[in-house]
Amino acid sequence: MADHADGQPQAAQPPPWHASAAYLYALHLDAAALAWEYLRRHPGYRLAWRMQATDAGAARPWGLRTLEDPTLDAREALPHWLNTRAHAIRVVPDDNAGPDDCPFEFWRLPGRKALQHDGQGLVLAARWPGCCARMVLAPDLQDGMPHAFAVRACRAPGSRYRDMAAELDQLTAACQAEPLATTQPRPCPAALQTLHTLQALDASQDGASLREIAEGLFGATDVAADWHADSALRARVRRLVQRGRALVNGGYRELAGLGPLSATQQGRNRPTPDRP
Repeated sequence: MADHADGQPQAAQPPPWHASAAYLYALHLDAAALAWEYLRRHPGYRLAWRMQATDAGAARPWGLRTLEDPTLDAREALPHWLNTRAHAIRVVPDDNAGPDDCPFEFWRLPGRKALQHDGQGLVLAARWPGCCARMVLAPDLQDGMPHAFAVRACRAPGSRYRDMAAELDQLTAACQAEPLATTQPRPCPAALQTLHTLQALDASQDGASLREIAEGLFGATDVAADWHADSALRARVRRLVQRGRALVNGGYRELAGLGPLSATQQGRNRPTPDRP
């Protein structure tokens, strides 16, 4: 314990990962955003950002076109996955527009906007409560032009087209009346598992033991009542840590819709043993 200037003992501050409220945003992220949350926690990726940020080829082994700052969480970052263009909505000039068609107006798009160049063209992300729409802007599209939304053809279009149609519905509704906030139902077990996985992963990378992680996630009282070698609580925490490490060490690629990790990439970060 540290001492105050007046000599009184000062309680040690809990580590940052102790605050579960700091992870609540993860409950509402889509798969691509969650993929970024795991990738940005990879020690090898953080080293690549520090040492090779200007090397155009440094990003491809991680499934990205360009390196993104790992200090930015999914609410701020705009990672350029190698397949972003295959999954994004394309905004193109409409060469068959009618007199009542709406022009493209950048500043009338809803939400907080992030516009970046991915090496091929402009990628726009518009975020508002409860949604994030990702769009690729055609090079010849200008503000005020009649425009159309397009999607890339694929062999198994079903779910991809449905997802993009849902995004367009949300975009249309938000353009008419942008929500200031959104209400969500009680988080489902899968969403809570994601929150706990990120929290346990951060704790593990900070050097916390399994018991310390359990106390941070579920409280010291529950841990004191049920913590032994074969306890269900201990097994649950161990699985959360293992799941987080697996997602960091390549599992994030499935969330991002990318191909499997290469053998070279698999060896970049070996798992570390758990502290009991």
